[in-house]
Amino acid sequence: MSGEIQTSATAERGLRKSLTGTVMSNKMDKTVVVAVPRRVKHPEYKKYVKSRETYKAHDEKNECNVGDTVVIHECRPLSRDKRWRVTSITRRATA
Repeated sequence: MSGEIQTSATAERGLRKSLTGTVMSNKMDKTVVVAVPRRVKHPEYKKYVKSRETYKAHDEKNECNVGDTVVIHECRPLSRDKRWRVTSITRRATA
């Protein structure tokens, strides 16, 4: 019985979302604001419109700078706003 519960719990942990975005702000300690762009089809005009959503992500070592492209993964709530964690920096911003 308990073995089934553990296997289902580990299966759920594998289904966490991951997003790729650009760092917009790194002014907070161990926190970055990441903008994730997406394209949405307009319901009336049928054209694609660019939109973006911002997420606060945990950056343990304060490695991210503004303009970096990062991959963030969903995690447990770390604060009132933070539910994401930076897992890797894909591309550094050019100075």
